[in-house]
Amino acid sequence: MSTGRPRGPYAKTAERRRVILDAALAAYAEAGSRGVSIKDIADRAGLSHTGVVHHFGTREALLTAVLEDRDAAAAEAYGEEAALWRTDMLAANAETPGLVKLFVDLAAAGAEADHPAHDFFVDRYQGLRERFRRAIEDRPPVAERPAPAGGIDAEWAARMLIAATDGLQVQWLLDPAATDIAADIGRLRDVLLDALDRKAERGDVAQGDRPA
Repeated sequence: MSTGRPRGPYAKTAERRRVILDAALAAYAEAGSRGVSIKDIADRAGLSHTGVVHHFGTREALLTAVLEDRDAAAAEAYGEEAALWRTDMLAANAETPGLVKLFVDLAAAGAEADHPAHDFFVDRYQGLRERFRRAIEDRPPVAERPAPAGGIDAEWAARMLIAATDGLQVQWLLDPAATDIAADIGRLRDVLLDALDRKAERGDVAQGDRPA
C-alpha cells in the first residue's frame, strides 16, 4: 500500500527545496532593509548558487516560493479566515522588514504578466478580497468585538488614504478589471469624512481636526 509520500529522487528534491526555503526565510527575516543574495541563501543551505536556482528554475521563482511559504505559515499560525481580526499577525510582519521589502519588491515586479510572481499576487488579492468580504459580512456583534484601537482624526485619515491609493495602484496593475482606483478612493474618502463629521457632531474633536 502506498503511503502517499514521495520516494527516491522526488523525496530528495522536496527535502532540498524545503531546506532552501527555510534558509531563504531565515535570511530575509534577519536581513532588515538590506537585500538578500542567492549566495546568502546558498551559504545557509549548504549549496552552491547554481544548486539553489536549479531547484526552483529561476531566482524570481524562488523568491515567489518564499512568499508563498510565508503566507502558508501565517495561515497555519493564525488561521486562514482570521486575517481581518488578527492585527497581531501584521505586528509580527513588522519584526521582519526583510520579508516586507521582498513582498513590496515582488508585488511591483509581479505586475508584468510573465513574471513568476504575477499569478501568485493576482490569486492572493482575489483570495483576500473574498475572505475579507465573508469576514465582514459574518462579523460578530459589536459587544463581542475588541474595542476600537484609538480614534479617527485627520492625520490618521490622510495616512489611510495614502496607503489605500498606493495599494490600489499595485492591485490595479495586477488585475485592472477588479479595481477602479478613482471610484474606490472616492468612496473611502467619503466614508472617512463622514466619520470625522460624526465625531465632530458629538463634540469629540481631536486637535488635528480643528481648523487652523
